[in-house]
Amino acid sequence: ANFLNNMGASIRGAGTDTIRIRGVKNLRSTSYTIIPDQIETGTWMIIAAATKGDVVIKNCIPTHMEVVSDKLRKAGAEVIEGDDYLRVSCDGELTATNIRTMVYPGFPTDLQAIFMALAAAAEGYTAFTETVFPRRWAHVEELRRLGADITVVGSHAVIRGAPLIGSALTCTDLRAGAAVVLAALAAKGESSVTAISHIERGYADFVSTLRHLGADIYLTEV
Repeated sequence: ANFLNNMGASIRGAGTDTIRIRGVKNLRSTSYTIIPDQIETGTWMIIAAATKGDVVIKNCIPTHMEVVSDKLRKAGAEVIEGDDYLRVSCDGELTATNIRTMVYPGFPTDLQAIFMALAAAAEGYTAFTETVFPRRWAHVEELRRLGADITVVGSHAVIRGAPLIGSALTCTDLRAGAAVVLAALAAKGESSVTAISHIERGYADFVSTLRHLGADIYLTEV
């Protein structure tokens, strides 16, 4: 809507339940900057917390990430908001906080698997309710390979935090792939992850960025 209005359209109510459009005769050319990727931002936020890191995510929109910031704070992480950056850190034990996916501005379904990786290593029980894609549990079996204690019933999952141990893993889809890499980073020992093409189609320079942040991770030929 903002983009089209920059081109001369007349659109009101974007972000509300009712959008009103008044037709115009012509649209003009414009220059427009798209918003940062909410899911990529959230992924790095959760990775920072789960690995007890201290990471600054630049060029994001903190107000778009409020629900994720709230859940991370409840889990024990510190989240500092700037005008166009977020700083996420954690120097203590993570604790359980329940997740219910919803359409924006609720908790995004695309971060459900990634937050589950965090919950698998957190203290206590975390309950997940998936309301957007009720059977979106492809990552569960891979997390179990690391020792995660997860019970799934329909659109609900309950995770009891437990120490994770490295294992051989595979990426079943984009977000599940990011989740198993995160869980592997939080686990003791060494893990191998295959089918990483799923990750590479959705995250730019994922492995090299993790290495830059200090992760012991590298690409290898199978």
